[in-house]
Amino acid sequence: MENVVEKPIEEEKGSLFHRYKFLFLRRLTQITILALYIGGNVYGWKILQGNLSSSKILGTIPMADPFAVLQILATGALVATDTLIGALIVMLFYATIGGRAFCSWVCPVNMVTDLANWIRKKFKLDRDEFHPLYINRGVRYWILGLSIIISAIVGTAAFEMVSPISILHRGLIFGMGFGWTIVASIFFFDLFVIKNGWCGHLCPLGAFYSIIGQKSIIRVHHNHEKCTLCMECKSVCPEKQVLSMVGKDGYTSFVNSGACTNCGRCIEVCPADALNFKLKIKNPEKEVETNA
Repeated sequence: MENVVEKPIEEEKGSLFHRYKFLFLRRLTQITILALYIGGNVYGWKILQGNLSSSKILGTIPMADPFAVLQILATGALVATDTLIGALIVMLFYATIGGRAFCSWVCPVNMVTDLANWIRKKFKLDRDEFHPLYINRGVRYWILGLSIIISAIVGTAAFEMVSPISILHRGLIFGMGFGWTIVASIFFFDLFVIKNGWCGHLCPLGAFYSIIGQKSIIRVHHNHEKCTLCMECKSVCPEKQVLSMVGKDGYTSFVNSGACTNCGRCIEVCPADALNFKLKIKNPEKEVETNA
């Protein structure tokens, strides 16, 4: 009988970069954006100046948070033309291309919640006894609506006043102060109360991008012919309900839910290469699939 030499698990899965390529790319993108904002505000670099609420690229192209602009409009205040154009640019990008990618590729709070989730997994805190609170994922959409209503009532952008995203981003550029308490609260909330508690259940900005990004063309695609039903993808997905097609025999489809953050973790952990990013382009005759 021939001796069978088993390959080490690490070798079977490929290189470290291959196994975590999208995680590395996401962190590189998030850190680069932060570095450019710091350089623009502290050292006067012209590449990216301002903050996530309102900024300019190369001192010319306006960028603005469309959800923040929506809250300002709800107050009845006038919004500058360049701010409206900036909000439209951002909204069109995520609506047509990026989907909810802001949450996993840009938002600095994502690094905080990912750290909490990593610790949960490392110390096996994902068991039922470590889920003392249940929150429906639909709550974030109620918070989204309330943010706009309260903005109209009090005359100021309500969520922007308490947004952990803005607090952390501005804090990393100009200094945190007591902002650390807000960030720490989210970290411990995700660590001890509910997995993906902030991003997956409460954040109204994530809810906003999940709504406008429902028809974006960059999507995770599932190939059932390769799928082994190991369910590794659902174990790491922060919005595992979006992977509804996985587990259905003979069902090949795109992730159609706008709640998908396009983080790529499901693709990285899939041992059968059954998941990948593809472009979802529809025409009157057929649906066209191309590799992203």
